[in-house]
Amino acid sequence: MKKKLGIAVAVIFLIAGIAGYSFYSRIYKPNVTESVSILIPTGTDFEGLIKIIEPYVDNINSFIWVAEKKNYPNKIRAGKFRIDQGMNNDSLVNHLRGGKQETVTLTFNNQDSFEKLAGRVAAQIEADSIALLTSFYDKDFMAKNGFDEKTAIAMYIPNSYDFYWNTNAEQFRDKMLLEYKRFWNESRVSKAKQQNLNPIQVATLASIVQKETAVTQERKTVAGLYLNRLHDFWPLQADPTIIFALKQKYGQDKEYKRVLNKDLNIDSPYNTYLNFGLPPGPIGMPDISSIEAVLNPEQHQYYYMCASVEKIGYHKFAKTLSQHNINAAAYQKWVSQQGINR
Repeated sequence: MKKKLGIAVAVIFLIAGIAGYSFYSRIYKPNVTESVSILIPTGTDFEGLIKIIEPYVDNINSFIWVAEKKNYPNKIRAGKFRIDQGMNNDSLVNHLRGGKQETVTLTFNNQDSFEKLAGRVAAQIEADSIALLTSFYDKDFMAKNGFDEKTAIAMYIPNSYDFYWNTNAEQFRDKMLLEYKRFWNESRVSKAKQQNLNPIQVATLASIVQKETAVTQERKTVAGLYLNRLHDFWPLQADPTIIFALKQKYGQDKEYKRVLNKDLNIDSPYNTYLNFGLPPGPIGMPDISSIEAVLNPEQHQYYYMCASVEKIGYHKFAKTLSQHNINAAAYQKWVSQQGINR
């Protein structure tokens, strides 16, 4: 009897040991097979979560068991999460349920329109382009914050920003407003006032500077030229505003490499040949270098500019109309030689 009793006790301990090891292994045995960042979309259910996790774990059933014990199926969070090779199910579930999300560095440059901005942003966070466009054109939001449809693009300053991947459209827009207010600090507002401009007017002029030259080193010179014209009550006569007006009338997909004399008569508030002062709003999204150029312009006596034929991409500047006409004639001759008619 003692021998049988001893065997029975041993069997019980063996079974208990096996059960205990199995229980321990489910929870604490390394299960994540590689280090990777995963994306969990908003509204993901547990079945969808399993499909996301399964390629990166050795034993999906043990993960499911631990997740259910910890009530994770009812606490799934959307976002971008970094999981590391060797993680056990306990740490994995804890991380997904309450750990820190990864951020994404969202970057956009000077986009021509809200449609292009929405597409650029939607490629980097969860919000889709339609929802983004809806939030951009929200009239109540614009009116509340001092913008309208012509000026609202000034609020979105090209740069790199950190966001959670599952940021929605309104959250993106609201953060851009905070970044706009942070950018327009007391120093920049003061510099704008020295030019008799407000932040939106600075962005409007900066958008013209941006379109006028791709050479960053030239932008302060170009900004100074337009400010000379603006302060002396000359029309800006900026060709990029004519192109903007043409695209508004004939479609954004048309390309204009050359502004013709007939184009200068287009009926548009953006026609800076016919209208004095700044146009109603930015003709694009100026980057920070163009904004800073307007705030810190080069001091000079230039009133005229023309594309250079000797140094492609750069401009020739002139103080007098006679000198400008010489530069312009050389440019027109060169353009015709290149066969550029439009």
